Amino acid sequence: MGLSLDSDGYLSVLDDWDQSVAHELAALESIQLTQDHWELIELVRRYYQEFDHAPAMRPLVKWIQLESGPDKGNSIYLHKLFPVSPAKQLARVSGLPKPTKCL
Repeated sequence: MGLSLDSDGYLSVLDDWDQSVAHELAALESIQLTQDHWELIELVRRYYQEFDHAPAMRPLVKWIQLESGPDKGNSIYLHKLFPVSPAKQLARVSGLPKPTKCL
């Protein structure tokens, strides 16, 4: 089964997401998922369930800071795991729509 992506590279059908799809999406981003990635994926998916949208960078940092502390809730840490654009790449790999207010 090939992934069905929208024109921005996000999953077309959010319900198609699972761990194997996350690995495929991460590979498209040249990211090898680690436990640190999975922790953030779980957090951002919880954010989406609670607020019904994927967070842009600033709310993402604040949410991770609140949930996991300042060591992980900062842009340096996020850029190490998602080097191109943390909010966009994390949303994409997590099977969420493009974050609001992200170009």
